[in-house]
Amino acid sequence: MRVLLVGSGGREHAMAACLARSPELDALFIAPGNPGMAALGTLVPVKADDVTGLVAFARSEGIDLVVPGPEAPLVLGLTDACMEAGIACAGPTQAAAALEGSKSFTKDIADAARIPTARWERFEDPEPAIAFVRLRGAPIVIKADGLAAGKGVVVAQTVAEAEAAINDIMTDRSFGTAGASVVIEECLFGREVSLFAFCADERAVLIGAARDHKRIGEGDTGPNTGGMGAISPPPGFGRREQEEALDIMVRPMLREMVRRGTPFRGIIFAGLMLTEDGPKLIEYNVRFGDPEAQALLIRLKSDLLPVFAALADGRLNDANIVFSEDASISVVMAARGYPGKPVSGGVISGIDRAEAVPGVRVFQAGTAETDGRLVAAGGRVLTVCAMAPSPEEARERAYQGVAAIRWTDALWRRDIGL
Repeated sequence: MRVLLVGSGGREHAMAACLARSPELDALFIAPGNPGMAALGTLVPVKADDVTGLVAFARSEGIDLVVPGPEAPLVLGLTDACMEAGIACAGPTQAAAALEGSKSFTKDIADAARIPTARWERFEDPEPAIAFVRLRGAPIVIKADGLAAGKGVVVAQTVAEAEAAINDIMTDRSFGTAGASVVIEECLFGREVSLFAFCADERAVLIGAARDHKRIGEGDTGPNTGGMGAISPPPGFGRREQEEALDIMVRPMLREMVRRGTPFRGIIFAGLMLTEDGPKLIEYNVRFGDPEAQALLIRLKSDLLPVFAALADGRLNDANIVFSEDASISVVMAARGYPGKPVSGGVISGIDRAEAVPGVRVFQAGTAETDGRLVAAGGRVLTVCAMAPSPEEARERAYQGVAAIRWTDALWRRDIGL
């Protein structure tokens, strides 16, 4: 099978590592990829959000299956364009991808399917949004309605902070068109977890769960990021709890999507808050998380390629999906200045030393090659992952891997998994 994997982050590096070992793979192309993925397949100079270019390349190379990594091409209609060209694509249609592309769409679906979630309102103008915040008080959550690369959410602890977030998102357009409208919702309290499932129409098969560490600073302080690390599985949220959450949070949504004529096929990532009243939905994403994917996929024992091929065809076979019972952890090494303006150009070495630690794998994201040297070229640059029989041992191995890497401008949290 000739496969085109779309994306260039740590998530896609982990996906490429799984796909590359499939006995059903004839050729793997990665658009645009990163230097760490070059040993796994052929890098293609087409951007992940260039839907026309991706389809044209797939046609020219006789691609059998397109596997999207990030959300942007799905929201832009990559699956629809592939379908029109007669190419299989393992992701949801543009209409179904609105589950991630629009926070208010997700809320409408959750309400219709009677999925427990936070009370919410949508606003298209800052003045009534600010008036609503003053009426409701804080803490309160402000979300850019559209795609904001995982950063368009502010958990405001005061009314003044909420007002500033509304002005930042809607007036200053810090997240571009994603902030044309906002969703304001009650603040949920509890433990946050990420639940993942392969889905086809009304069927959902559990992948697993992870806990992401979103904030830049230790002790969950500072601004939100795309994710600074993850553990899998989360403590106290084992397979039984995960299956129960699928019944409450995912399967009713799938039935509602079918009822509306927009069936979902692909990966669902449900962000949940485990409250005193039970789990509540925070959001849906229509792809693997990052860095959750890295923590999950190093535990995958079975062949990922047939699963993606089946998803593209609207089929699922849970007998072919097997994960290790070991624990895993991922630690993101970001560039100094992230999530603001990251410092680029720093030389990176020692990845081979890190991967010499038992159970450790390093996935690249914001990297580039300059004069034969690996350098930082983004915000989140590396994800150091480790797997072991216990969470404590996995954590110890991961931080041994981090310590082996030499990179002057590196920034990472030291409390992932604590």
